[in-house]
Amino acid sequence: MPATPPRASSLILALAACAAVSGCGSFDSTSQRLVSSITPYKVEIVQGNFVSREQVAALKPGMSRQQVRDILGTPLVTSIFRTDRWDYVFTLKRRGVPTQERKLAVFFKGEVLDRFEGDEMPTEAEFVATLDNKRKDAKVPVLEASEERLKEFSAAHAAPVPATAPAEPAPAASYPPLEPPAR
Repeated sequence: MPATPPRASSLILALAACAAVSGCGSFDSTSQRLVSSITPYKVEIVQGNFVSREQVAALKPGMSRQQVRDILGTPLVTSIFRTDRWDYVFTLKRRGVPTQERKLAVFFKGEVLDRFEGDEMPTEAEFVATLDNKRKDAKVPVLEASEERLKEFSAAHAAPVPATAPAEPAPAASYPPLEPPAR
């Protein structure tokens, strides 16, 4: 007895589904490489305050809390129970790179800096070099301006002074009312 057309198409469809399901159980090396190369995007997570070696070198015992805040920024962690300690923590998580974590604790006696302790901090240039891992041959920009560069910059961006300055108008003696008169 010959198969009718609807039965034949459903038989072919069922055989194709069985072949597809049986193929899902085994991958060859090419398929495995393709699947492993497709990964979801992971966002870089940066938390805390980056503190450089130059900033730590600027700290001196006897500085006020405001001077320390001016150098290091606002601390990430302060405790209402231990007001004599500020903690600066920096964490950078990126895919394919070990997590960077640096800690610095600053201790006060009263309102002045007593001491500080923490991890070895990288210089600003070292930190910038670790950020861009895609371009290994990239040149790190100069992060400090010399006196000569500052003079060049100020000379190049100085505004020309006009020969005669225009006279400023005299201030108004009276001003119009803000609201219209009532009817």
